[in-house]
Amino acid sequence: MNEASVLIDQRIADLGDWRGAALARMRGLIREAVPEVVESWKWMGTPVWEHGGILCTGESYKSWIKLTFLKGASLDDPAGLFNASMEGNARRAIDIREGEHVDAEAFKALIRAAAELNAAAKARPKKR
Repeated sequence: MNEASVLIDQRIADLGDWRGAALARMRGLIREAVPEVVESWKWMGTPVWEHGGILCTGESYKSWIKLTFLKGASLDDPAGLFNASMEGNARRAIDIREGEHVDAEAFKALIRAAAELNAAAKARPKKR
């Protein structure tokens, strides 16, 4: 377990309420979707999941958990999970509030699609 994983464990424990449980559930789904995912800790305390680039971040706020996909605007979202940060050209987010449930299979499909998008970007030749 890397240092970032320990810090994410601590964040989940420190939240101590439904937000910790929600973040733990989503983290588990990310790991199921992309078992090789790398956990990191950036921007003064934000859990980040990476595979060939950033897949998503997991921020916690007073009344919600936010999972931000940096390239979310480029992902198909047939289940309509994205419900925040819709105004930009790149990122999209899923805000989860107390009592809300995110469809596990649809979320894992988004994570896999983000990993595939990162892999495709790395495979393209660099422009000169």
